[in-house]
Amino acid sequence: MFRSLPKTEEARILGRQVLRSGTSVAANYHAVCRARSKAEFTAKLGVVVEEADETVFWLELLVESGIVPEERVRSLINEANELLAIFAASRHTARRGVKRSDH
Repeated sequence: MFRSLPKTEEARILGRQVLRSGTSVAANYHAVCRARSKAEFTAKLGVVVEEADETVFWLELLVESGIVPEERVRSLINEANELLAIFAASRHTARRGVKRSDH
C-alpha cells in the first residue's frame, strides 16, 4: 500500500506513519509472545492495542484527507479494526486474569 501512494509529501508523511505503526503492531506482538509474566504480557499487549488503533487512525486519515479513495483501503481498515478488536479483547481477558491472581 505504501509504495502505491501518490508521490506527494503529504502522502509520504502519512504513509510512513501507517508503515511505522503497522510494523510496530507486529514487533510488539512478537514481544507479547515472549513475555515473562502475566503482568508483562498485559502491559505489552496494551502497546499492541495502541499501535493497532494508531494504524487505523492513519489509514482513516489517508481517506479523510483525500489522498486515497476509501474503496482502495477499505479492506485494510476493516482488517486493522478486526485485529484491534481481537487485541483489545485479549488485553481485557488478560487484565481480568492478572487482577484475579493478585488477590
